[in-house]
Amino acid sequence: MSVATSPDSTSNAKSFDTNSDTAADGTPSSNWLVIGGGVMGLQVARDLIDRGQKVTIAEAAPTFGGLTSAWNLGDVVWDRFYHVTLLSDTKLRDLLTDLGLESQMDWVETKTGFYSGGQLISMSNTAEFLKFPPLNLIQKLRLGGTIFYASKIKNWRRLEKLSVEKWLRRWSGKGVFEKIWQPLLQAKLGEAYKQTSAAFIWAHTARMYKARRSGMKTEMFGYVPGGYATILDRWVGWLKDRGARTLTSSPARQVRKLESGEFEVDFGDGRIEKFDNVVSTIASPVIADTVPQLSEEEKKRHRGIRYLGVVCASMLMKKPISEYYVTNITDTWVPLTAVIEMSTIVNPDKQLGGNHLVYLPKYLPDDHEGLNESDEDYKEKCLSTLEKMYDHFSRDQVLDFKIARAKYVAALATIDYSTRLPDIVTSVPGFYALNSAHIVKGNLNVNETITLGEEKFTEEVWPDYRRRVVN
Repeated sequence: MSVATSPDSTSNAKSFDTNSDTAADGTPSSNWLVIGGGVMGLQVARDLIDRGQKVTIAEAAPTFGGLTSAWNLGDVVWDRFYHVTLLSDTKLRDLLTDLGLESQMDWVETKTGFYSGGQLISMSNTAEFLKFPPLNLIQKLRLGGTIFYASKIKNWRRLEKLSVEKWLRRWSGKGVFEKIWQPLLQAKLGEAYKQTSAAFIWAHTARMYKARRSGMKTEMFGYVPGGYATILDRWVGWLKDRGARTLTSSPARQVRKLESGEFEVDFGDGRIEKFDNVVSTIASPVIADTVPQLSEEEKKRHRGIRYLGVVCASMLMKKPISEYYVTNITDTWVPLTAVIEMSTIVNPDKQLGGNHLVYLPKYLPDDHEGLNESDEDYKEKCLSTLEKMYDHFSRDQVLDFKIARAKYVAALATIDYSTRLPDIVTSVPGFYALNSAHIVKGNLNVNETITLGEEKFTEEVWPDYRRRVVN
């Protein structure tokens, strides 16, 4: 099959005869399209190449990476959204080992703060937890007991049937819920927390407990020098070296299966190409809109998934704001989800030109009008808020300020969420829908995405493909 040349594909475009090759296990080698060049798409492409398949990866944006992509902030190149690696992130660390990057990682012990009652309070160890002013002793014990109990739960499906509010009120009590949990849930989820299941808190708690076990009861976070720009450059280069064809600025506007069994994919601007199999890793509502041959039930399920979006400011500063990597916020007047001081982890002198990097995110449901707030308005909101929160903050410390947005970040873990997920193996033979919405036993992060991609590809996509072409 001949593949047409497209932007960013001239150096490694190939002509494939899909009947002439077989994979190492004897499975015929076909021409695959992976839609989406984020972490899930790159992981699926990696698995396909490892199985001797011919792969094209199409990304709608000008660069690969999705939520992990990087940009310039002043003279610094760093991630558009904040990311760190935990010691317990074994799948991500395995990938970094394969790419020759794991040995370069820097690991740092971090601190956690709370902004509560107009004060910045440290909550980085047990002693500080016991002194935490907003709660009395009984409330602290109930909060600690809730977190510990959540970390020991194995049957997450049972939690998926309960609302997070009902579960937290039961185990932490009214006072703890209203002083701590409710404002944190509202800061992260808005009013959508009322439809969110208890599995949401379980997933967050399980990951952080696992990280503490790996880090000897301390929070150890790591990063690769150069951030995800370094990782993505090495990862995409690895795929290209093994024959992958990479397309940027190439949104798959429509995917249609032909009577010949091939898929015709319209990339817009008159570019139409054909492939034997397609794996789409983009957001579920977009999948429903781009694949008209899916059944009405499948489209309904894809469109029924609610997502969190985010508006996230990156602020390059002359001085740090605080000593805390994350400052959780329980004062409801603050219009931010948290304050993330990235330079408590990333070495300012080696990585940031001697400056400091702060992220100011606000998570909102995907249909919230706040996702469309102008850059100027969001910037003013952030700066005026910081002036109220931190006496030492002044605008003349800010060297650069940029805002990134994403409408589809993480699927909301609503009540009985896993029972309403669309299938990965679809009603259109050869078309697979595998994205981060299929994360049901964890929260969205790079390690979880890689883990899910590897597991679901091995358990569902590859067996279905072998069944179709071998039997």
